[in-house]
Amino acid sequence: MKDHEPISPKKPNHKFDRRALQVSDAQALATSYADCGQEELIRLQDSDGRVLASDVVAPHPFPAFARSGMDGYAVSSADLAPCDQGEKVWLEVVDHIPCGYVSSVPIVQGKASRIMTGAQVPEGADAVVMLEATELRVEDGVTYVGFKRSIEKGKNITPLGFELQEGDMILRRGTRIGPGEISVLATFGIHKVGVYRQPVVGIFSTGTELLDITEPLEPGKIRNSNTYMLASQIREAGGVPVIMEAIPDHIELARQKVEEALRDYDIVVTTGGVSVGDYDIMGELVTSGGLDMLFNKVTMRPGSVTTAAVKEGKLLFALSGNPGACFVGFLLFVRPAIRKMLGMEQLYLTEWTAELGSDYAKVNNFTRFVRGSLQVVNGKLVATPATLDESSVMITIKDSDCLIVIPPELRGAVKGQAVQVLVLPGVWS
Repeated sequence: MKDHEPISPKKPNHKFDRRALQVSDAQALATSYADCGQEELIRLQDSDGRVLASDVVAPHPFPAFARSGMDGYAVSSADLAPCDQGEKVWLEVVDHIPCGYVSSVPIVQGKASRIMTGAQVPEGADAVVMLEATELRVEDGVTYVGFKRSIEKGKNITPLGFELQEGDMILRRGTRIGPGEISVLATFGIHKVGVYRQPVVGIFSTGTELLDITEPLEPGKIRNSNTYMLASQIREAGGVPVIMEAIPDHIELARQKVEEALRDYDIVVTTGGVSVGDYDIMGELVTSGGLDMLFNKVTMRPGSVTTAAVKEGKLLFALSGNPGACFVGFLLFVRPAIRKMLGMEQLYLTEWTAELGSDYAKVNNFTRFVRGSLQVVNGKLVATPATLDESSVMITIKDSDCLIVIPPELRGAVKGQAVQVLVLPGVWS
């Protein structure tokens, strides 16, 4: 055990010996065993969704030169001062400056240069007059541009370093890279990016009742859907899922599979077999030696039997086989561990306060995490519980964008009451 890791709770002797931890305590205990992964250098075009492993500072100012904000004429503002007395000023056009071209002709008194949007402003110019505010005339083969109004110094010019100075912080370690971050990195020519290696997460389900998703239904059996749901959740969290074959209710086979998975992967997640029934093998496995169990009961519904253990620094999460409980257990415990391994600062789901959209009458001694949907109604954030929220129900998972937190002291909750909600990834956050 590493020095920074807390002492785990007393290990029970068997799966019936369960002492419930508070959700926050269980979260802190599990994430304390998750450490940042190694850094790797990847191509910028491959970095979308990855997490920066070190700070990035500006290698040069941006913009790197004073640039024109519009099509027009680069001038010295002092030349146009007579316009304030009603005079029209004519300046000789000495150059034409497209984007990507650096003029070698400085702007001196009586001179101007045609310039395009984004082009580098020539030496001696301190303002750009928009094209529409000028007129042209040609005399003896020489082009002149006329002005009716004066212009203030610096007008329509973006100065060097307007957005960032050399050495300014661009992106901080732990930032997840998206379109905006890629744009900034590309702007500064950072074509190789140091990111944290993504944790590889092995997943398998337990249960003789499970069918592969390619198999036809059989009496008394169900398809192995949780594994694929977990794989999607792992990708969203930033990990790399590896789906393994489901295993039947056989303790020695499960032990072998868990040991192999912990050897091969950074985290292992199982679903099913964590209760106290005769065939709930994961509950038995984590209390039978070889693993340091962190907890096997949490004060939450659904998923109170959510279990976590560690072996040689690698985490095993044994989640409920009920879809609703499996879904919630991943969000509360596995997702934060993955995010910590990626160096992210915000490990847990975003928490908001909302108004309850309908009564919720269920009462329990444990905190309930109720699937629900968020809406803004008359300027207020309203969270409405799903009609079907039982642990075994899977259909409302797809319709939910939050978990409504109902602590036991509320003894249920009524419409209009203020409640805390955990915002699910993707839609609102």
